[in-house]
Amino acid sequence: MFEDSEEYLARKFTPFVPPDLTISDIRKAIPAELHKKSTARGLWIGARSIICVAAFYYLGTTIESVTPVIAASLRCGPIFTTLIRWTLWVSYWFWQGIGMAGLWCFGHEAGHGTISDHSWINNTLGYILHTALFTPYFAWRSTHRAHHKAVGSMERDENYVPAVRSQLGLRPEDGKQGLDYHEVFEDTPIYTLGMMLVMQLFGLQLYLVANTMGSPSYPKGTNHFSPTSPLFKRQERLAILASDVGLLIMGYLLWEYTARFGLAALLKFYFIPYLLSNHWIVLITFLHHCDPTLPHYRKNAWTFVRGAIGTVDRPIMGWIGRFFFLNVSHDHVAHHLFSSIPFYNQPKVTEHLKAVLGDHYNYDSTPCFRALYRSFTECAFVEDEGDIIFYKNQKGEAVRFLQADVE
Repeated sequence: MFEDSEEYLARKFTPFVPPDLTISDIRKAIPAELHKKSTARGLWIGARSIICVAAFYYLGTTIESVTPVIAASLRCGPIFTTLIRWTLWVSYWFWQGIGMAGLWCFGHEAGHGTISDHSWINNTLGYILHTALFTPYFAWRSTHRAHHKAVGSMERDENYVPAVRSQLGLRPEDGKQGLDYHEVFEDTPIYTLGMMLVMQLFGLQLYLVANTMGSPSYPKGTNHFSPTSPLFKRQERLAILASDVGLLIMGYLLWEYTARFGLAALLKFYFIPYLLSNHWIVLITFLHHCDPTLPHYRKNAWTFVRGAIGTVDRPIMGWIGRFFFLNVSHDHVAHHLFSSIPFYNQPKVTEHLKAVLGDHYNYDSTPCFRALYRSFTECAFVEDEGDIIFYKNQKGEAVRFLQADVE
């Protein structure tokens, strides 16, 4: 679980040749029936996700009553009884975190309009589910769609835009003025672990509240809650207000829940799984777009296809990821090329894409926590110059280069 995959190693240090495919070239390879949406199927999968979360919650409410029964049947003393209780709680938090992340992924698909051909169905479901997870649905949908239109673009992408050398105050490669790498990057294991925990547990909120890891082209104070935020167009302001109102209602519901059942119940049944669901959401999105072997493009070299296939498919959590996360990680390249195709058809789309893209199709079976640590420490910054650029690590080293640069 601590080793890089064969697919990653095959790309590492391999000279990169930018693809020249067009979206029409790729679209021809995708059967028309895969674009069709089934409202009934979409609603069933949404109901399935809600049923799983409800079932996990019900099982969680039985932990305190079932623990003494299990302990008595096993003739356990107080220490082992406590161990059983905490084992059950950790199991609940794990599965409910997965389940809540699954609800978020379903809301994500609703934001792309893949649940139904009827937009009111998509928006109603997306609004309810994302609001329940404290995500401002219409605000998120707006910037997420902008991200899809400009993925991989240094100037226009909305998410995980790399920091550049000058932005960090690093000295030029051949210069003497500016900060050295060790003055900017604290690479002690404890510090790295702490920063990873902050990103994994609160990264989504930091992005929504302060545009952390978003595009640096926006001014300070940019957020997803102000209707006048530079993130949004004037005609979107009422929708942004609707998102805010939904969050206020959700906050009130949690206040009432706390008043009835207590703060401990809120923490155990909602807040801890909520943080863990954020972990999965950030893990998936971060690893889609932050990889030392994948390029970013400036405007002279960027095309929609280059940006879309500059992402990577990852089998995160195996069947659990497919079932709960709705293929979003397993088939992310297909999702970026054809985000309107229903998620349940994306595995078939991926198979067709492999034949068309060839070596330009990116897949990585590296265990997710190894990949997370690798990307967190090696995707530190990019250079200020160059139309096609790759991440460099905390020592200023890259693992991939353009073919033209090594000839």
